[in-house]
Amino acid sequence: MPHTTDFHPSGSPLAIDPGKVGYSAPSNIALVKYWGKQPGQLPANPSVSFTLQHCKTQTWLEFRHKASGPVSFDLFFEGKPKDSFRPKIQTFLERILPYQPFLHDYHLTIHTENTFPHSSGIASSASGMAALSACLMALEQQLYPNMTETYFHTKASFLARLGSGSACRSLYGNPVVWGRHADVPGSSDLFGVTLPFELHPVFRNYQDTILLVDKGEKTVSSTAGHNLMHGHPYAERRFQQAHDNLSDLLKALQAGDLDAFIAITESEALTLHAMMMTSMPYFILMKPNTLAILDRIWSFRRETGIPVCFTLDAGANVHVLYPENVREAVLQLITGELVAYCEKGQYICDETGNGLKQLTIDN
Repeated sequence: MPHTTDFHPSGSPLAIDPGKVGYSAPSNIALVKYWGKQPGQLPANPSVSFTLQHCKTQTWLEFRHKASGPVSFDLFFEGKPKDSFRPKIQTFLERILPYQPFLHDYHLTIHTENTFPHSSGIASSASGMAALSACLMALEQQLYPNMTETYFHTKASFLARLGSGSACRSLYGNPVVWGRHADVPGSSDLFGVTLPFELHPVFRNYQDTILLVDKGEKTVSSTAGHNLMHGHPYAERRFQQAHDNLSDLLKALQAGDLDAFIAITESEALTLHAMMMTSMPYFILMKPNTLAILDRIWSFRRETGIPVCFTLDAGANVHVLYPENVREAVLQLITGELVAYCEKGQYICDETGNGLKQLTIDN
């Protein structure tokens, strides 16, 4: 069974100075939701997600040798200093020092940007931390060049989790499981893993159109929401439900069972928000327009038999999920009706993707 000590570098690093690396990593959308965590950024229940293709963060990391000391870095978001991001990056870098002690010896300059609009309702913490973790692993790979590709990705997922839990699912193509589960060999609370079977063709290039109902700041952060699962009256039952749903969803993904996929995915989305509404203090992140969209998706599916469904993140926006072969009909529904419920009529078309991508470095 993997242990955190597996991710301590061994041997003496090479001398590299200066250097630059770059990676992009996508956001992801959970189908079975992770809600509630244990100390060390460990999940209270396993989750499985679709990795997106177009909504991603691109990060370049420059590094130069310095006198050994505390972590030091400069941070630029879309070409400008971003002081509001610094505390989270500072915490992350300090948290990973036991696993990358060479960071004491380098000053980092981080340049990062998203391919989707900031505050668009797409979770950028997952893509951002995944991309940064890959860059840090690329630095480690230069220092310790005997690293295997498997170790690179596994440790990048491990590090990303320490920055943002769901970020560990953004390193791979679809789908990705995070959290120990009896039906997934090699699964771990420490990092994400890919499925141990071939995905049914109907789930390849699966479409995700994100309807931007509310682009404002959430009234309750995800971190605060996770913490409210401690002492939640339904927490233990919820955690068991996630295990059971993940087992059933894996079967659906392998068999191409769209009916089961829809039932589990929508139930998981609503259960996530039910946990918010039954915590203490309680809160509601859905908006009236969120509910209107869900109701219309249900009626459209009944009327047409088209296998379109929804999932929700910890917010008001709706992810509309559907197979590629019904894309035209679903987009007609979205552009003809559902955009009326979106803030300024905005939505983003995406689909399942392949995870990390190394970026070209301009000298």
